Amino acid sequence: MPYAIVLKCTDETATPVLDLWREASRFETAPSMQALNYPPHLTFAVYQDIALPSLFTAAQKAFAGVPPISVEFSGIGHFPNEMLVLWARPVDDHVLRQIHRAIHDEIDPALCHEHSRPDYWQPHCTIAMKIPTVTREEALTWAKATPAKFTLVLDVVDCIRFPPVEILQEVKLQS
Repeated sequence: MPYAIVLKCTDETATPVLDLWREASRFETAPSMQALNYPPHLTFAVYQDIALPSLFTAAQKAFAGVPPISVEFSGIGHFPNEMLVLWARPVDDHVLRQIHRAIHDEIDPALCHEHSRPDYWQPHCTIAMKIPTVTREEALTWAKATPAKFTLVLDVVDCIRFPPVEILQEVKLQS
């Protein structure tokens, strides 16, 4: 089972993302994001195998003294994987990239899934992750026409194991 460091939204600012999840799920065979039973989030690092103390230490150090982070989003991007993935694009990802860099200062990036490595990582909030080829073009047309302008307050960092999502350590960011 993979492990990850994620930053999640636990307040009402999550509503626009939940709405996008519902809208985008019509392009999937089954709603992928609702099935997670986990709130809107940004994933900073994914590891197939890692010592849990290393994971916890990296998360603690990277988020030490960090208050809740307000991230503005504008627009929907996509990853052209086997199954199309739609995601909300941050307007400014400077702070997110600083935290990402701090995590990889603690854990060798070579241990991380290639999509989460410093030279490849794209900060994003996933909207749908299992759109099949048959609805791909319709989903891309919808994504292009959907403004997706909202702000999330990301206030809790989790170290998780998935699937299903199991929270191994949770730390609420303090103002």
